[in-house]
Amino acid sequence: MRTTVGIIGAGPAGLLLARLLHNAGIDSVVLESRDRSYVEHRQRAGILEQGTVDVLRAAGAGERMDREGLRHDGIELRFAGRRHRVDFPALTGGRSVMVYAQTEVCKDLIALQLADGGPLLFEAEALAVEGAETDRPRVRFRRGGPAGAEAEDVLECDYVVGCDGFWGVARAAVPDGRTFERTYPYGWLGVLADVAPSHDELVYARHDRGFALLSMRSPSVSRLYLQVPADTDADSWSDDEIWAELERRFETRDDWTLDRGPITQKSVTPMRSYVHEPMRHGRLFLAGDAAHIVPPTGAKGLNLAVGDVVTLARALAHRTGGGSDELLDAYSATCLRRVWQAERFSYDMTTLLHRAPGATPFDDRLQLARLDRFASSRAAETDLAEAYTGFPIG
Repeated sequence: MRTTVGIIGAGPAGLLLARLLHNAGIDSVVLESRDRSYVEHRQRAGILEQGTVDVLRAAGAGERMDREGLRHDGIELRFAGRRHRVDFPALTGGRSVMVYAQTEVCKDLIALQLADGGPLLFEAEALAVEGAETDRPRVRFRRGGPAGAEAEDVLECDYVVGCDGFWGVARAAVPDGRTFERTYPYGWLGVLADVAPSHDELVYARHDRGFALLSMRSPSVSRLYLQVPADTDADSWSDDEIWAELERRFETRDDWTLDRGPITQKSVTPMRSYVHEPMRHGRLFLAGDAAHIVPPTGAKGLNLAVGDVVTLARALAHRTGGGSDELLDAYSATCLRRVWQAERFSYDMTTLLHRAPGATPFDDRLQLARLDRFASSRAAETDLAEAYTGFPIG
């Protein structure tokens, strides 16, 4: 097989890149190791920044998002029984965010790709990236079939883009890269519940017992999280224990209440910060989780991936349209400026709201002072709102 751009991974980064390239008249092939059902149902992020929303609309992938997504104009910070709302449009000149699950973004992009895009091969496992230093890089991959009947093939490309996550083959093919990493001693116990959200916007709660987040997937499905030790087994928590703990951590001084409902899914998400530099080796480019991971507190993971592929698609269109390699050469540095700002914001939000093991009364007072700053300073609020709704792309 031969194409201009070989894309490894059919998550939102790989699928959106394929769509942007298609719209620019550049052919591509997407290789995805999992089947279509798995890709369309794996639970991931649910908050889209203003810039991500704008990109999806411009790419022709915004119709269902605009119909079914939930626009949010703010978040609520909850601490010491207090409630403080951060008004995004008032602080950012009209910017907001959209609650629309990554699974739905993938469904929309898959439908578009299969309808009029280039080949999208499911159950096609990338085995290695070869010749990244040459002008004819290739991806060796294995196509699915009955046990023992899998067939190995080669995708020859002008460029290869690794959108295959931290454990994928693309990152491993970048020699001599530097990595920057922080792991956290806690994780998130996340649940999906068949109950209408108890608040119309996300609630970020700092409590002496640990962090909690009230989110949603739809007007009838709630997504909620509890800070737990990193080695927690989700099944060790009963449904009643989860609801009781959520009620404790969301407690307020007014008459607000948390509505309960059947819990349909629960899992524990680890917390880590990670950056791989550079994000390019020869004609191999890394995007999304293959290059960087953020703790979910700042809702940046999916949005960072979108920024990567928008920057890369623009550079590839410039080059294949007869331009120079200037934008491609600047890809890693351009993306990393945005990545590190998102890493900074996600780290700040995480340490602001989570109670670390062994935290002292001094640490607790500092957290409360930082939160009170948002409630008393428009400048501090503005900084949070600008970061939450999204850093400029490119």
